[in-house]
Amino acid sequence: MSLLAITLCLLLFFTHYYFLDGVAEAASRASFGRKKGAAAAFPPLPSDGICASSVTVHGYKCQELQVTTEDGYILSLQRIPEGRRSENNNGNNKKQPVIIQHGVLVDGVTWLLNSPEQNLPLILADNGFDVWIANTRGTKFSRRHTSLDPSQPAYWNWSWDELVSYDLPAVFNYVSSQTGGQKIHYIGHSLGTLMALASFSEGKLVNQVKSAALLSPIAYLSHMTTRLLDLAARFYIDQLTRIFGLSEFIPKGLPVQLFLRELCAQPGVDCNDLVTAITGPNCCLNSSALDLFFMNEPLTTSTKNLVHLAQIVRSGVLAKFNYVRADYNIQHYGERFPPIYNLSNIPHDLPLFLSYGGQDALSDVLDVATLLDYLKLHDVDKITVQFIKNYAHADFIMGVNAKDIVYNAIISFFNRQFN
Repeated sequence: MSLLAITLCLLLFFTHYYFLDGVAEAASRASFGRKKGAAAAFPPLPSDGICASSVTVHGYKCQELQVTTEDGYILSLQRIPEGRRSENNNGNNKKQPVIIQHGVLVDGVTWLLNSPEQNLPLILADNGFDVWIANTRGTKFSRRHTSLDPSQPAYWNWSWDELVSYDLPAVFNYVSSQTGGQKIHYIGHSLGTLMALASFSEGKLVNQVKSAALLSPIAYLSHMTTRLLDLAARFYIDQLTRIFGLSEFIPKGLPVQLFLRELCAQPGVDCNDLVTAITGPNCCLNSSALDLFFMNEPLTTSTKNLVHLAQIVRSGVLAKFNYVRADYNIQHYGERFPPIYNLSNIPHDLPLFLSYGGQDALSDVLDVATLLDYLKLHDVDKITVQFIKNYAHADFIMGVNAKDIVYNAIISFFNRQFN
């Protein structure tokens, strides 16, 4: 699931799951039909890497790699070079590379929680693609730096601006160098879509991208229908830095527990069914995959990253991080207010596939409409928009029917790009 996974998102969902005196745990699990006391269907993920835990166990080749960003963060990267079926592994055919980017508070393993027949990376590999799974800074296997340590606040002094400026370019440059300079397909979910859109709007990566598929696209967040996250973004998230002085957002830490308890006590906030409350009513999740997800997530991120996402909610504007004080903004940007990411600058001939759900509480249909308005001048033969009425935020990553509804459509879209 990712989130996601979610952008500002899952952040609160998952943390609450762990910490609200077991009430949320019982409620959220019950909503997926798991009997009280039932054993989990999967063991916790081992600590020896995503390839060993989630790819090679299914009979696929997988390489654990790393790439270093210009600002010194050492990122984990997994490559699945081919599928299991020999007919898709013809050495005479140059496979098209695909980079897959997760959302916030999770890492690349969230793409791999369902069976090989249902998860996107292995489906792509079986369809002849050269698959690369990215993992952003601060996640479980991407906590190294050339000079900084995660115990130092300086390590966490970044937001998604840096993911746009450093993480994505580092991954793209590395994949390009390893695949003969081929143009690269891109798939992002939630925050992974925001990273790509912001990059494209500044002219970054556009000469390296063959096409981009954006699932639950996040660019504007003013119409989120989750009361919990809306309150967090508008009134509470800044407390983590102002009051607690947190640089690393640790979902299992005491300050976050206190923060979440305060949120759940607010009028109109229901913390009993958090899956629905945060992501919207997902139609098609596998309870066994959810068990595995909850055992291993959420992961940490920088508090600054979450504050930046909250700024989008409050302002309704897609801009770089706002340091609030004019002199600080001038120091960073040379102007009193942070620069805007103008999505209308995205090249009109860049092939885009966007898929969003009618039940998504995070990537709300009204906010997606705002995004699409910025893309209204896009070449009509270069943009495909898919609307799935009963899908919510997590269905795009963990939906048991996502292969038939979304992934096959992405593969067809990729295969139509000949440039």
